[in-house]
Amino acid sequence: MTVPDSLAVWLRVRRETAWHQAPALQPVPPASDGFRAWCEGPVRRRDPVRAKRLLAAHTLARADAARRAPLDFRLLSGWQREVLGVTEAPFRSNDAYAKAGRERYALTPRTQTDFATCLREATDAELPLAARAARAYLDVAFFHPFSDGNARAALLTLVHVLAREDIVLPEVGPLQTARYADDPAGAADLATLIDVLNRRR
Repeated sequence: MTVPDSLAVWLRVRRETAWHQAPALQPVPPASDGFRAWCEGPVRRRDPVRAKRLLAAHTLARADAARRAPLDFRLLSGWQREVLGVTEAPFRSNDAYAKAGRERYALTPRTQTDFATCLREATDAELPLAARAARAYLDVAFFHPFSDGNARAALLTLVHVLAREDIVLPEVGPLQTARYADDPAGAADLATLIDVLNRRR
């Protein structure tokens, strides 16, 4: 039996989610950089090489945010080369699967074009920043552009979108729970969680 296309489901959910109702984030000088603390703490204890690569990718993502580079696949691929320690990180060439095969992300002639369009919307000033960061995170998760490391790519994308507007979350651990393509309430809740974390100073 063919697993339904969860990417198509996500694109429908993405259109229907009430992103405009997300909270507005207030820039607050961070007490710490939660991504760096996560890498230097639990990630390093588990796998020092993984931590080193993530920190290198994080440095790139923050530098790209500082120069206000447009969010596109080329940018993500550069971060992903650091994450995976490889020379190339191309867009996947087949359908992708996650959650033990329960979600399938189809590859069609439109997939890369649709992904590019979604990434461009991360700078849509008509939406609250928390909504844009949450939506970009989920876009990467459900487009699943890489053959490996998509959860890390999604988190780096969220960090980048926030950093473009001088938001640095003091912790990122709570963001790392399973997200489902068919869950509009969960998508909206992610934006709310970003706001909650931003207030934890």
